[in-house]
Amino acid sequence: MKKKYFLALFLLCFAPFIPLMAQKEFDLQGHRGARGLLPENTIPAFLEALRLGVTTLEMDVVVSKDRQIVVSHEPFFNHEISLTPRGETIAASDEKKHNLYQMNYAEIRRYDVGQRPNSRFKQQKKMSVGKPLLSEVIDSVEQYLANNPEAKPVFYNIETKITPAGDGIFHPKPDTFVSLLMDLIIQKKIANRVAIQSFDVRTLQIIHRTHPEIKLVLLVENQDGLDKNLARLGFLPAVYSPFYLFVEEALIKKCHEKGILIIPWTVNEAQKMSDLKKMGVDGLITDYPDIAVKTLR
Repeated sequence: MKKKYFLALFLLCFAPFIPLMAQKEFDLQGHRGARGLLPENTIPAFLEALRLGVTTLEMDVVVSKDRQIVVSHEPFFNHEISLTPRGETIAASDEKKHNLYQMNYAEIRRYDVGQRPNSRFKQQKKMSVGKPLLSEVIDSVEQYLANNPEAKPVFYNIETKITPAGDGIFHPKPDTFVSLLMDLIIQKKIANRVAIQSFDVRTLQIIHRTHPEIKLVLLVENQDGLDKNLARLGFLPAVYSPFYLFVEEALIKKCHEKGILIIPWTVNEAQKMSDLKKMGVDGLITDYPDIAVKTLR
């Protein structure tokens, strides 16, 4: 009888706070690792983001000629950050000729993507580094976690870099892309800590159908509105991820009413980070996890 009395008393006093207690931790995502500090989408950048305390590593993947999953924002060597195997710069007009989908990974890894100064990220430390395989990133991250027992398990937010215009030219068709990516994720046993994101709804639709257990994220860079973008996707994703300047309190409320988290990209100013968190976003993606940790925690 006493147990029932105390249970009733507990529910009466604390029931209003149970939803708050069940809320997930604010999801701080390191964009391409920590692009503001170290060369983007490289193992050093991902490890630095871990050391700074992100909850999720955000990254992009493409496919090589020999069907390897390579971590890269473009399916070619961006002229702004790349050097050829001979140490030569790449002209903007020629960058798409350095097509990763037409190269085996053995050739891709000979290019450097860390030594060129980046005018947009003047704090970025320069180093000799290449584009890694996704498998190498996962192995490095998991080894870091194993060597640091106090570190919390980190999540992976992986973007499929694919467009209808690029099918068969810069990447395989969506079903092949998804198959290669999901085979690796399952092989590495990290499916429960992975989200797949994309601006291209096709890969998300395939994964929704073939791997319904995987968390999916709809990336948005248009101002068509939530309803039109969800209709284009055809189902409710776990996360809606718009450009941060498109975020308003009404959008946050509407997402939450549908049971969708909202995590904007790419937020680099401390004041805007603070404002968005106060508005009620569930996380944010940033090039500067050091600023975000200091600002938000």
